[in-house]
Amino acid sequence: MKAVKLSAIAAAALLSTGAMANVVTDAGNAVVKGAKTAGTAVVDGVKNTGGAVVDGGKTLFKTAVNPAAVSLEVGSLGYGANVAWSVNPTTELQAGWAGGDVTDLFGVDDLKIGDYKYDVRESDFSNPYLGVQMRPASNWLTVGAGVIVPDWEIKATPVENRKTGEKTGLTAKDVEATIENGNDLAPYLTVGFRPNLNKNWGVFGEVGAAYMGKPDVTFTTNEANVSTATQSKIRADIRNEDLLRWFPIAKVGVTYRF
Repeated sequence: MKAVKLSAIAAAALLSTGAMANVVTDAGNAVVKGAKTAGTAVVDGVKNTGGAVVDGGKTLFKTAVNPAAVSLEVGSLGYGANVAWSVNPTTELQAGWAGGDVTDLFGVDDLKIGDYKYDVRESDFSNPYLGVQMRPASNWLTVGAGVIVPDWEIKATPVENRKTGEKTGLTAKDVEATIENGNDLAPYLTVGFRPNLNKNWGVFGEVGAAYMGKPDVTFTTNEANVSTATQSKIRADIRNEDLLRWFPIAKVGVTYRF
């Protein structure tokens, strides 16, 4: 009888061990399958992300090397050109440059600033800029905004008192003011029109202003003929001149669209 009981217990133990082994095996298989699935999902996710990055990089590269338009311009900032990239049907990103001897370009030989009229000997403008050109009404009307990195100077001599009309009798040998932009970055805003003449060619005109800040003024002077007080007066007049702080922008040009 004892032998029969022992045999029954042994059989039950064997059955229990087998069942436990099957449970463990099934659980292990489930873990392995889950790990494989998770690994596949991670790999697919990395592939998809990498593909998106590569595709985005290709799109950016194509956009950079394939501009929507190029333009030539002339105006108060000088003569120059810009390149435009289309952001959407009503917005373009622009990068350009304008500069040169503006006073010579427009035949300007004098400036009226403060209490004096100045003879201008020369000017040298360099105005690289980056901006956005928008068509808010989806027509010819445009609004432009951006920033100029100005680097310009004007050399001038006060030759007449505008209040009294008296000549100062000064020449560039006596005193010459070098006027330079005050800000390293000058925000600007313009409004204009850009009609298309045909599929590729168009024209444009813009007016606005850039905030250049109070200009810097230095002197080359013969102190025997020009007192320190006169120099201070000239410097104050120039630095407080609104025309130089809020520099007017007026330009026209032609555009070719690709």
